[in-house]
Amino acid sequence: MTSVARSQIAQPPQSDADATRQALTLLLPELRGFARFLVRDRAEADDLVQEALVRALRALSQFRAGSNLRAWVFAILRNAHIEQRRRVRTEAAAIAQQFEAEEAIGPAQQDTADLVDLQRRLWGLSAVLREALILVGAQGLNYEEAAEVCSVPVGTMKARVARARQQLAASLSKLP
Repeated sequence: MTSVARSQIAQPPQSDADATRQALTLLLPELRGFARFLVRDRAEADDLVQEALVRALRALSQFRAGSNLRAWVFAILRNAHIEQRRRVRTEAAAIAQQFEAEEAIGPAQQDTADLVDLQRRLWGLSAVLREALILVGAQGLNYEEAAEVCSVPVGTMKARVARARQQLAASLSKLP
């Protein structure tokens, strides 16, 4: 047997499903970042990403090759979050209390204080505006991808991002 034949046996060609699974692993940091903005808690964000990946892997046969994997899995994560939020409304109150307790501790440096202030102001935006701003601004999705994730028209996504930026700028201009 030649060395080429041996290497082909040792490494079979990748199927579309294997390539998609590998691409999913490359999206993990982005998914985790988006989940952190949705739920505020690191452990809960990790659980949300895990749930989204399980759902994505279960539905892998439904993914159309050539379509946008990033938008598809972001939509799965967003939908998983919405379902969890509907199921566990009482947990939201506990998370809010925990966040307020963490916020009461003063930052050691000005940069940290500014970051906490920005985070507080981001959470002051409505959920749809915050989500749009995070998808386009922090996650780097273009308007079309973000609109696909949220199942809204592109114009609606652009308007949400613009309103979120205006409200955030107005909030920051009124620094206490």
